[in-house]
Amino acid sequence: MKLKQFEHRGNYVFALTFNNGEFMETDLSPLIENHVDVSEVDSARIDPDWGCLEFKNGAVDIEPKTLYQWAESHNLCHH
Repeated sequence: MKLKQFEHRGNYVFALTFNNGEFMETDLSPLIENHVDVSEVDSARIDPDWGCLEFKNGAVDIEPKTLYQWAESHNLCHH
C-alpha cells in the first residue's frame, strides 16, 4: 500500500492519501518525534520507488505498510 500524496497540516499531523484511494489524517509524532524535530517536518517527501514517507533527505522514513496501519488505527478524520 504505497503513499500517493500527503499534506502537512502542522506539527506532526499529516493528511495521507494511499494508492487505493483511502484518505486518512493522523498524528505521526509517536513514530517520528524522536528522530525528526518539529522544525524538520517540512522536509517530508514521498520516495518515488518505495512509496514511503521520508524526512531529512531519506535519513528517516516510514515504510508504507507501517504508515498505513498506523494511520488506519490513529485516524483523526473519521468518515
